[in-house]
Amino acid sequence: MRSSPHRLRSVRALFGALLTTFATVAALLAATAPAHADTVVCEQFGSTVIQGRYVVQNNRWGTSAPQCVTATDTGFRLTQADGSVPTNGAPKSYPSVFNGCHYTNCSPGTNLPAQISTISSAPSSISYGYVSNAVYNASYDIWLDPTPRTDGVNRTEIMIWFNRVGPIQPIGSQVGTASVGGRSWEVWTGSNGSNDVISFVAPSAISSWSFDVMDFVDQTVARGMAQSNWYLTSVQAGFEPWQNGAGLAVNSFSSTVNTGGGGDPGGPGNPATACQVTYGTSVWQGGFTADVTVKNTGSAAVDNWRLGFTLPSGQRVTSAWNATLSGTSGAVTASPVAHNARIAAGGTQSFGFQGTYSGTFAKPSGFTLNGTACSVA
Repeated sequence: MRSSPHRLRSVRALFGALLTTFATVAALLAATAPAHADTVVCEQFGSTVIQGRYVVQNNRWGTSAPQCVTATDTGFRLTQADGSVPTNGAPKSYPSVFNGCHYTNCSPGTNLPAQISTISSAPSSISYGYVSNAVYNASYDIWLDPTPRTDGVNRTEIMIWFNRVGPIQPIGSQVGTASVGGRSWEVWTGSNGSNDVISFVAPSAISSWSFDVMDFVDQTVARGMAQSNWYLTSVQAGFEPWQNGAGLAVNSFSSTVNTGGGGDPGGPGNPATACQVTYGTSVWQGGFTADVTVKNTGSAAVDNWRLGFTLPSGQRVTSAWNATLSGTSGAVTASPVAHNARIAAGGTQSFGFQGTYSGTFAKPSGFTLNGTACSVA
């Protein structure tokens, strides 16, 4: 039986409508689905690496209530932040992204710690996303210490409050105002019992800004809360929530520390820094050891070296010697122990580690020494 033209037109119209509906649903799903690179971190002190050079950390230290961060390609967002704590006490947590070292967790290829006197500039850029149904600050943290430590609490914490919502205030008391980076700030100083704190509080919310971290470091030195022979150990950007906080976001973050001043001349962009890595392995079914030698082929010594590299998929570090390794898979940074912190010009330092692997064994494809790419022997 032959279909009538009217019936064929109806079928075609129905089919076209279905295709349009399917396309609309697919577009909605694509728009609301998280990016493939997004990683959810819910462990109390869990972390992950973004952009191959920064660490996103959950850092839920002041509460037992659940908290999760979702790391994106350029920053993170707080996707769960349950519970609340009294606003006259410490916050619940400090979810953040950082360049440098935090409790032995060092970002890949960082050249921090770096002595303040050797830093020519430390440009940074930050973009925040705020919510209204929470009590929190948007805080940018800069950590300083008399020693190039990569673990524990530093001596002085610089806090930049980009925003505060609710009845909260910085540690200590307000001691005046200051103009830093072309902006006006309230200045607060005090101690939390573990370290000194100087806070620069914006009189109104700042959603994004590009600035030089050293402007705030210099202010801190001028006020006698640090010295130029101290070390900058990390640069961090995130939030301190007291109540709720889901939806807060660091949309983007960047941090660079340029060295080459009066002390150690090794650093990114400095021609004195050059290096070669020898990566020898012994491999058996499911396991391996790696012996790594870093040669300084530059013209000046490199102090407090950091060797960054990425382990191929399926590999995991189980132990190490002659170095401290941050991260056990993916992006890894090796930092020195007490006896091998300096690599003289033309000299070498070596370390090793043992690990496991699945699939086909492969070596890392590249290495960076304090942010400078190395050749591979």
